[in-house]
Amino acid sequence: MTVEQHWPCEQCGADLRFSPGDTALKCDHCGHTQIVPAAPPARISPLEELDLLSGLKDGLAPADMEDVRITPCPSCGAQVEFKGATHATECPFCATPVALGTGTQRLIKPQALIPFALDERQGRDAMVKWLGNLWFAPGGLVEYARKGRALNGIYVPYWTFDAASRSRYQGQRGDHYYETRTVTVVENGKNVQRQEQVQKTRWSRASGWVSRRFDDVLVLASQSLPRRYTENLAPWDLGALIPYSADFMAGFSAEGYTVGLSDGQVIARQIMDAQIRDDVRRDIGGDEQQIDELNTALSAQTFKHILLPVWMAAYKYNGKTYRFVVNGQTGRVQGERPYSAWKIAFAVIAAAIIIGTIVYLSQTQ
Repeated sequence: MTVEQHWPCEQCGADLRFSPGDTALKCDHCGHTQIVPAAPPARISPLEELDLLSGLKDGLAPADMEDVRITPCPSCGAQVEFKGATHATECPFCATPVALGTGTQRLIKPQALIPFALDERQGRDAMVKWLGNLWFAPGGLVEYARKGRALNGIYVPYWTFDAASRSRYQGQRGDHYYETRTVTVVENGKNVQRQEQVQKTRWSRASGWVSRRFDDVLVLASQSLPRRYTENLAPWDLGALIPYSADFMAGFSAEGYTVGLSDGQVIARQIMDAQIRDDVRRDIGGDEQQIDELNTALSAQTFKHILLPVWMAAYKYNGKTYRFVVNGQTGRVQGERPYSAWKIAFAVIAAAIIIGTIVYLSQTQ
């Protein structure tokens, strides 16, 4: 679900917009600037963490929750949120008109966000450069993206999970060693004996404990964008997180989460389990490792609901829609891979000519 709020200019009444990379709201109409109240640096004033078990049991305090009005987009299924007197808007993911439906949902409020560091022009420049560096990308699409509609700035929802783990394992350690053996091979029609080294593995039992403190395991809380795109926008500098303030929403949309806390925790646990298994293998040592039994206990489990900045664009080119996302903090780009049929055909023809020339020259020598 997405929401776009409005901040009126105190001089002319037009909408203010947060200026990426700055600490101010600016009016595009009259140029008036309004300073955003400074938030305490995250490293000095720790961000609020919520108890995971309370969140999973719907036991959070009322101050940590909010009621929202939502309607699913009839085209792409994204959940669009409405605020105030707004009754119609445009889906930021596919530009389909959406009208207010009925019903509300009670959701967990965001605790923190990373403000946009790149403005729309910088986001577009990063996307056009990325497209231009792709092999076989249609030149027309690159030019269209350069001159096309403005990118949408969206704060995308994520969960972060913290936990302390202690794991007991049993397994086996494999150490390589080599034996020399004599083999018979055929050379020039004759049997010839040779010696060769053969790798073997000596296995021994292994057991022990490993511990790890997980901090801010990041899980996408949206289903509106392909996960492979948003995951590849990493890394994010989560040290830049600041306490949530609605002022940073000015001029931008914010998507509500559609991956619930319980589902997000399952994904986070998979990430943690993979890291724990890596820790166990390192603890076992040797050249190979086998884990036979692994039991993990988690404690001090907390979570945050955070918003991360993403510039997004969707372009239709030759009857097909291409979507691109830009990390609003770093400028990293991901998107659907476009191909130019004529560029591919030209490359195939050119390769065939080169191969034919090489074959011809080799036959004439």
